[in-house]
Amino acid sequence: MRYRPLGSTGIMVSAIGFGAWGIGGCTPGATSYGETDDQESLRALNAAFDRGITFYDTSNVYGDGHSEELIGECFEGRRSDVVIATKVGITASYRGYDFGPAALRTSLEGSLRRLRTDYVDVLQLHNGSPDIVMGGLEVVELMQRFVAEGKVRCWGISTLSPEDALALIDVAGVGCFQVNCNILDWRAIDAGLPGQAASRGIGIIARTPLASGFLAGGVGKDTAFPANDHRSRWPRDRIVTWIEAAEAVVGGVDWADTPGNRVALALRFCLSVEGVATVIPGMLTRSEVLASVAACEQGPLGPDVMLGIEGVYRRYEARLRA
Repeated sequence: MRYRPLGSTGIMVSAIGFGAWGIGGCTPGATSYGETDDQESLRALNAAFDRGITFYDTSNVYGDGHSEELIGECFEGRRSDVVIATKVGITASYRGYDFGPAALRTSLEGSLRRLRTDYVDVLQLHNGSPDIVMGGLEVVELMQRFVAEGKVRCWGISTLSPEDALALIDVAGVGCFQVNCNILDWRAIDAGLPGQAASRGIGIIARTPLASGFLAGGVGKDTAFPANDHRSRWPRDRIVTWIEAAEAVVGGVDWADTPGNRVALALRFCLSVEGVATVIPGMLTRSEVLASVAACEQGPLGPDVMLGIEGVYRRYEARLRA
C-alpha cells in the first residue's frame, strides 16, 4: 500500500481508502446498495486492514449508523492504527438536513458511540453547500470547537459539486474536500479543484471512483436494480449513457478487458490525478478489497492511457453531464 498526506492536516492516509456506505446495508427508500451480510462486511474490513488500508470513510446515515457500528466493532483495540472519517448534517434515514449546532453535536456524539472511540480523525459536513457553511449557523466555529475539544483531528466538507468546493476553498480551517472523481466524471478535474486545493494545503478525497459500479464491469443494460438500491431511481437514458461510455473507455485500453482490470483502470485513473490524497471505492467483500489493493500496487496510469481516456470522455461529455 502507498500512503499520502491529507493536505496539510498532518494526517497520512492510504492511497486506497475503504468507502463504507455499502456495508451499512439498507435504509428506507432507494438510499443504499441493498442487503448486506455483516460477517462478510467484517471480513472485508479486516482484509483491508491486513493489506495496509488505513482510511475508512463512513457517515451517520450509512445504514442509519450501522456502517459506523461495524467499523467500531472491527477496530476497537487498534484505533490508533486507522484513520476514521465520518459525516454530519443529514438526519436519520435521509429525512433531510440539519446543520444547526445542537444537531451537529448530537450527531457527532452518536457517531463516537457507534465507532467506540472518543475522537474521529476527519469530520465532514455531508453535502455541505456554501449557503450552509457560510449561512450564519456558526457551522465553521462549531467544527473548529470540535477540534479544540479533541473530538475531531480535522474537519472537511463532502460537497455535491466541485463548484461548491471552490466556493468554500478559502474557508478558515477546512482540511479536506470529498468530491466525485472518476473516468466518467471529470468535473473536479476540469474545474481545477485538485490543484487549487493542493496549493492551499487542502486534501482531496476522491469518491465514486467506480462510478457507482458502472466501471467495475458488473452492470449491463439489462441490469435490474432492487428498489432499495439508489441506482433504481436513475433515468434509463443516464444508465445507458454511462454503460456505453464505460465500454468505450475499456475498449480503448487493451489490458482492461476483465473485471479485475476494469477496477484497476478506474482506481489507477483517480490515483493519477494530481492533488488526490486518497480514493475511496465502496467495498462489500474481501475479494473487492483485494482487487482494490492490487490496483494501488500498480501505481498511476501512463500519460498515453490518460490521454486516451480523456478522448473517450470528451466524446461522451455532454451526455454524461446531462
